Amino acid sequence: MKLRELADLILIKHTVGDMETIISGLQMDSRKIEKGNIFICVPAITGFLEDRHLFAEDAVKNGAAALVLERDVDVDIPKIFVKDARHAMAVMASHFFQYPSHELKLIGITGTNGKTTSSYILEKILDDFGYKTGLMGNNGIKIDGKQYPTDINTQEPPSLQKNLRLMRDRKTEYCVMEVSSQGLDMNRVSGCNFRTAVFTNLTQDHLDYHGTFEEYRYAKGLLFSKLGNTFNDRKNMKFAVLNADDPTTTYYRKLTSAEVVTYGITNQSDVMAKNITTTSQGTQFTLITFKGEIDVTLQLVGQFNVYNALAAVAASLIEGISLENIKNSLAELTSVTGRMEIVSHGQDYLVLVDYAHTPDALENVLKSINDFTTGKIITVFGCGGNRDVSKRPIMGEIASRYSDYLFVTSDNPRSEEPTNILRDIEKGIRSTTSYELIESREKAIQQAIQVASKGDVVLIAGKGHETYQQLKDKTIHFDDKEVAQKAIVQKQKL
Repeated sequence: MKLRELADLILIKHTVGDMETIISGLQMDSRKIEKGNIFICVPAITGFLEDRHLFAEDAVKNGAAALVLERDVDVDIPKIFVKDARHAMAVMASHFFQYPSHELKLIGITGTNGKTTSSYILEKILDDFGYKTGLMGNNGIKIDGKQYPTDINTQEPPSLQKNLRLMRDRKTEYCVMEVSSQGLDMNRVSGCNFRTAVFTNLTQDHLDYHGTFEEYRYAKGLLFSKLGNTFNDRKNMKFAVLNADDPTTTYYRKLTSAEVVTYGITNQSDVMAKNITTTSQGTQFTLITFKGEIDVTLQLVGQFNVYNALAAVAASLIEGISLENIKNSLAELTSVTGRMEIVSHGQDYLVLVDYAHTPDALENVLKSINDFTTGKIITVFGCGGNRDVSKRPIMGEIASRYSDYLFVTSDNPRSEEPTNILRDIEKGIRSTTSYELIESREKAIQQAIQVASKGDVVLIAGKGHETYQQLKDKTIHFDDKEVAQKAIVQKQKL
């Protein structure tokens, strides 16, 4: 593709150099540049992203053929100057990869908690029904049945559009995508033609990035406001699936022109769960929908997973999948990586690994455990460094309210002193709760498993599927499941 073709996509710009230059790809990471790529110099986001103008020279050394930028840099290759490099990147990536989201049905899921589990449930229902599916989110990317890792939840446009094109070239019919608030705010999904947007819930998170809860709510709402604003194409109608039990739904309903389908447990909804029964083995409920009723068995525990299932059910009904097919898929789903995942080696106590890293998620998980446990609840958790400080004592209070014993430890401390993070959490812990502050996450997990007895539940929260620990000067391999498994085996040898 010629550089001119990409430049012509932007109305207000200034170009320098040969616009007939052939472009072989797009990148915003100078380390990933290949010969003939265009390097897009997006500006800095304080605390989250370095100014890519500073890496233009590195990009050229690695083979960049042209630049998109907001201010000049001292390199002698063709340049396209724009007002908003992020917007230009989204526009150019969509065009370069020939608008793949218009060739498949794209379903986006946003919300504070439940995105990953909801997306896995929905993708399974679609796949079981016979559709060829793709998946994008926290646990990686699934293309043509194969799983690939990813470093961020919602990818930047060059990678996102490239992967959508790969999906479509391999005959994928549906892609289920987790859509983060940062991804929406940074225009990562601009140009994506969503068929359906799903809202799980909204509670405190990412205030270190958004600043206020209102800004966070607004960013999530962009997914619904971007749905199509036309009704003349019946084959490509747009839908918003909203949680009727979350007060933010009223706000999002006003933002969208799409047809709204609601789900819930408490408030009257189009898709509802009644007669819910939860045990340590799973959950049963009556599914009541605008397409009829059916009794459902789910091998996932907790009311929050009922909500995740309802969100997936609502999106599935939009696609014409029968209740019987939905019931069968739900019954077969065993677990989602890092979400209430059982770590077992024949022990007589339960060990669970979960991604819960927000106040609401931690409370949901602990409340669910309280519903079925007969023994003590022993919780291992921490809070990330260089992130929302205000939630630390809140999570300390929640953990102490539902747990018999706490091990407060590190969770990606980054450049912060781990002991300072632990002390912030400690401020919220109730005086009646037994707890220890242990900086080493490995030692905290080992200690928690050592004190567990028959019938107890050990919850290891915060990292879930993650297989790394971000420290001040390096990132190391760290997998909660591996550490827990090793600790269980060691205890059995004693």
